[in-house]
Parts: sequence; structure tokens; C-alpha cells
Amino acid sequence: MNNKLYCTFIQNEEVDDVVDRILEEYDILFNKIFVLTFLDENKTVLTYNIDGPTYNLQIPNTILVHRKKQTNTLYTINALNEVIRYLNNGVLDTTYQVDWTRFRNSLLLTRPGGFKKVRTRLKTIIEVE
Repeated sequence: MNNKLYCTFIQNEEVDDVVDRILEEYDILFNKIFVLTFLDENKTVLTYNIDGPTYNLQIPNTILVHRKKQTNTLYTINALNEVIRYLNNGVLDTTYQVDWTRFRNSLLLTRPGGFKKVRTRLKTIIEVE
């Protein structure tokens, strides 16, 4: 199995349409799509696991993310590198131990000159067949 976690950025009113499109394009692992809202912005993301290659992104506004299960932190590898630089005096050291509790219930993204921490809340879990 080649499990990949995808994150699709959508408008709140697009949930049903985008879920339908996701189900048309992919076989969802674990039969769940998670709907997260941003606490500080009026935005929504859908996260879901699929079995497949990372280059086959069919849904617009979708990125590959990773998850730190213990703290519900979603992040891109580039954002993680920026976090390490921020916490480690500008030095990227891949052995640096990140204190993930600082990023609990967040999505970490890159932005010019660093990273952006977006606080999230689970809105619902959509069970799919």
C-alpha cells in the first residue's frame, strides 16, 4: 500500500460537490474524509488518505501533507523545514526534535520567508463506502 494523505482547500459551501469529485477520482482508504475548519479564517479543508502515487493529483487546490498523529498537526515537508529553521536559529538540521505540542491542531504551510501556522478544528467526519 502506498498511503498518501491529501488536503484539499475549499469554500465552505463546496463540501458536498468536492467530496463527490474526490470519490469519483480516488479510492479512499479507511473510508473517511475529515472536514476541518480554520479557526482564524472562514476556510475549510478536506483531508483523506488514498492509495496511489503523489504525482496524480486530480482535484484542484490539493496538496500532499503529513500528519503528526499525537498532536493532530498537518504539515508539508517544506513547512517542516521552515519550522526547524525558525526553532533552530536559522539552521536546517533534519535531526532537530520539534516540540509538536506547539503546533497542536494546526496546519503548517510555507509562506514567503518562513511558515504559516493555521489553527484548525475538526468539523465532521464523512463516512464513505
